Amino acid sequence: MAENNLCYARYDGYPISPGHLLIIPFRHVAGFFDTTDEEQQALLSLIRDCRRLLDERFHPDGYNIGVNVGEATGQTVMHLHVHLVPRYSGDVENPRGGVRGVIPDKRIY
Repeated sequence: MAENNLCYARYDGYPISPGHLLIIPFRHVAGFFDTTDEEQQALLSLIRDCRRLLDERFHPDGYNIGVNVGEATGQTVMHLHVHLVPRYSGDVENPRGGVRGVIPDKRIY
């Protein structure tokens, strides 16, 4: 899909919305906090580049950006990947709380 010198993007094999991408460093690291400053900058740069591509191809109304770090968060693939999830008006009944929804009882406040 896209890449830079330290990471690449690919469509998620189990997308939760049209255009759902994974941004992945080439170097194997388990979690975000294992990356170098340079890798973090490359990840963020590629997220911005991919957002522009997704805007052109899918025309989403917004985005969620998420990273699972550790088994307690639900991480099952122990190689860092950042989710870039396009969101569309009406894709859920009430989107309030956004990423807070990872703990359903804390989503609405």
